[in-house]
Amino acid sequence: MIDPTPASANVAADPPTPLRAWWLAARPATLSIAIVPVVVGTALAWREAGGIDWGVALVALVAAMLIQIGTNLFNDVGDYERGTDRPDRLGPPRATAMGWLAAAEVRRAAATSFGLALVLGAYLVSVGGWPIFAIGLASVAAGVAYTGGPRPIAYTASGEFFVFVFFGLVATAGTHFLLTGRLAAAALVAGTILGALAAAVLVVNNYRDLDGDAQAGKITLAVRVGRAATRLEFAALVGAAFALLPLLGVVAHAGAWLALPLAAAPFAVALVLGFWRAPVTTALNLFLKRTAQLQLAFGLLLAVALVAR
Repeated sequence: MIDPTPASANVAADPPTPLRAWWLAARPATLSIAIVPVVVGTALAWREAGGIDWGVALVALVAAMLIQIGTNLFNDVGDYERGTDRPDRLGPPRATAMGWLAAAEVRRAAATSFGLALVLGAYLVSVGGWPIFAIGLASVAAGVAYTGGPRPIAYTASGEFFVFVFFGLVATAGTHFLLTGRLAAAALVAGTILGALAAAVLVVNNYRDLDGDAQAGKITLAVRVGRAATRLEFAALVGAAFALLPLLGVVAHAGAWLALPLAAAPFAVALVLGFWRAPVTTALNLFLKRTAQLQLAFGLLLAVALVAR
């Protein structure tokens, strides 16, 4: 879905080994975007309940990672088949487009990843009931629809919205519900915070690819509103994560520990200012990586703050 792995120039003197090709296709650097909301949802559940089933939490974490990997693989082959991954793209090289992996085998691997997630999801449904069934089914459907079907999500202006919902609200509040059996305002606020940061990662991705996407008919929000508005969107999403911390403190009944994520504020300010000044070159891959790192650092600090008493 989003690839914050830096690109060296999109050209490699030698193709990677098959194992390395699969590693690149799975885009492991994106997994933190799926992991963080599950970790924060778990931390919030532990704070409220005083104890949780760690086995269930672990299964939920693995299922989230499998859905993300399946989405990435399906994205790799989907963009190739639609001709979006051009040789001159600024982003990192894609395994299918570079000919490192066959489209059919990447598609099978994506289906396998989604299938394993559904198997784990069946166990989670036995724990959390029909709401977990609905969440799991919707998450897999969104992963497939991101670059699949007649109107892929990634090819519209709604990409950031779907990332915000599924990598923020759904993953955080869903994990909390799974472990506590209830929907809490604190989980929704925490999900909003994390969803804003996850969406910011996609904003950088779409900002970088704006010109190529426009030529390929991939009408993302960045293509629709232009570069200046996209820079404002990025700043707003990053700023919103920090601005919502006081509200989370109120609804989660958290104390001074909730200021811990503010330690990431200097990094966030430098990131926003740097992004505004960055040229539209492969240098943007570094900002993509750093935005994902911000989401990871902020999320882990938030999880620590929630379990601290």
